[in-house]
Amino acid sequence: MTRHSSIRKKLVLVVMATTLAALLVSVGLIITYDLRTYQRSLVNDLSTQAELVGHMTSAALAFDDPRLAGENLALLRTRPIVGAAAIFDENGRLFASYSARGKPAVFPPRPQSAGARTEGASLVVFRPIVENGETIGTVWLHAENRMLARTLDYLAIALGVMLLAMGTAYLLMRRMGRVITAPIVAVTEIARDVVATRDYSRRAPRVGNDEAAELADSFNAMLTEIEQRTRELEDSNGEIVREAQERSRAQQEVMRLNEQLEHRVDERTLQLALANAELANAIDEARKANQAKSAFLSSMSHELRTPLNAILGFAQILTSQALPTTDAQKKEFANHILKSGRHLLTLINEILDLAKVESGTITLSMEPVGLGEILGECQGMIEPLAAARGIRVLFPQQVDAVLMADRTRLKQVLINLLSNAIKYNRDAGAVVLDCVQAGPERLRISVQDTGMGLRADQVENLFQPFNRLGQEAGAQEGTGIGLVVTRRLVELMNGTIAMSSSPGVGSVFTIELGTTAPLPSSAGAGIVPEAVEATSAEGAPHLLLYVEDNPANLKLVEEIVRFRSDLRLLAAGDGPLGLSLARAHRPEIILMDLNLHGMSGLEVLAQLQREPATRDIPVIALTANAMASDIERGIAAGFFRYLTKPIDIDQFNEAIDTTLAHLRAPKGAGGAAP
Repeated sequence: MTRHSSIRKKLVLVVMATTLAALLVSVGLIITYDLRTYQRSLVNDLSTQAELVGHMTSAALAFDDPRLAGENLALLRTRPIVGAAAIFDENGRLFASYSARGKPAVFPPRPQSAGARTEGASLVVFRPIVENGETIGTVWLHAENRMLARTLDYLAIALGVMLLAMGTAYLLMRRMGRVITAPIVAVTEIARDVVATRDYSRRAPRVGNDEAAELADSFNAMLTEIEQRTRELEDSNGEIVREAQERSRAQQEVMRLNEQLEHRVDERTLQLALANAELANAIDEARKANQAKSAFLSSMSHELRTPLNAILGFAQILTSQALPTTDAQKKEFANHILKSGRHLLTLINEILDLAKVESGTITLSMEPVGLGEILGECQGMIEPLAAARGIRVLFPQQVDAVLMADRTRLKQVLINLLSNAIKYNRDAGAVVLDCVQAGPERLRISVQDTGMGLRADQVENLFQPFNRLGQEAGAQEGTGIGLVVTRRLVELMNGTIAMSSSPGVGSVFTIELGTTAPLPSSAGAGIVPEAVEATSAEGAPHLLLYVEDNPANLKLVEEIVRFRSDLRLLAAGDGPLGLSLARAHRPEIILMDLNLHGMSGLEVLAQLQREPATRDIPVIALTANAMASDIERGIAAGFFRYLTKPIDIDQFNEAIDTTLAHLRAPKGAGGAAP
């Protein structure tokens, strides 16, 4: 009996010892593995959480939005394990923070190196925030480290299980030795498999309905708890990841749409403002242009009718049989007609100059021009006008400057300024022209008058087309476009023009032009033709052929030639007749109109040049085609001189004399001139 009891006791002790060892090993391994896994999962979970927070907060850091970063950190309230969190910017300054309710947190002064570390009963994680390969900040998480509590829980569970198992095993082994060992072996094997495969879904089989079965149930309950907690942790992490990703995408999309909307609104607003401004300017310019053109038409109607009235009126008197006139009256009336005609021609030339300037077709011949000579010519033309009103004109005594300019246009500019200074001056006033050096290779010419001056609003619009220096229509002769042409001519000669005025004192116009080296001496530079003798060497008059289809123009030239005994005129009414007369009579000079009916003047010239008998006869164009392009085309076609209508008698005689002198000069000594 004692031996039997000893064997049973030994068996019980052996079984109990074996069972205890198996439980200790299996439960210890499971708890150790689970705790280790839990520690790793917790660290990985916090690291993942930190990376998610950093990813969500990168946009807030980039746009310097602490509020958005704080809202992202506030999502951690779904993780009770996290007690505090913080975002540091790239300079290590605290950017945003979060602390769980009822858990005051102490944030580190600066971020530390990336990683996880245990601080007492807490777990701290530092993770960098990386955007496009650059670190823009750091995430800090402070979580509760439940390893000790979890260990104590597992130890309590293990102790309870072992006590229950040992008690059950003891009772069973006292009665059934083998029965008690089967569940223990099963539990041991399942525990071993769980450790090896990490498959917490495995369960120990229930054998019977005793303590061994309870041991299996307890073991299975522990596996169920571990499996449930693991699944909950994974589900929670997955849900947080999805929510964070969706929120981040939504925030980025909203920010992108806001930026696009703001950009489009700014663009449309700017475009609308520019369009409105351009429209307002265009409307204002169109209104001013219409007003100026209306004023111009009204002014032109008056300005053109005034000289025409004199021309037609005196012409009617001269041609009327009912109004007999003396020779003195006829001469006086003819002078009035001549003066009015010249004034009318000046008006037309100003309008044509403006048209050339506005269309950009005006051309200049830039060359060194002696200013002293130009000023002398201007003074000779201006002084008679000034003397009629008792106005003193003061010019510099001696000017040696040489300007780079177009001689004709420079003279036109100065005459225009001087004429305005006299026209708008007061009686017995003064006009002063002065020249001073304005800088390296720059000369300033000023024209000052003692007129009534202009107000500021008049000065502002002075250089606008059709402006007449603030004068009402009819107050002064002129088109009001001379200053517009003057300014454009000065600019085309690489110069500038300015004007200042004081009401009641007078005005000063100033132009600046470039200078050049002094002009070389003109002695021996060319041959100046002398006046042609009254008759040729043999005493016979020189034969001129005039091809013209307008009887009035033909009659005018006949009357001009009649005053010269050294000339004889032969007339042709069209091109073919002109060719026939040229072949038959071989005139010394041919005067040619261009706008002939049927065969034009250019075609007649080409035919004359093709025939050996007439190719050397100089042909002078006498036409109303006065544009610069017409003159250039005519000279290129072969005209010896190019005269424009209305005919200037002095210029006409000079062209005839120059051409005759050219014919008498040795071959190669002269050339064509416009």
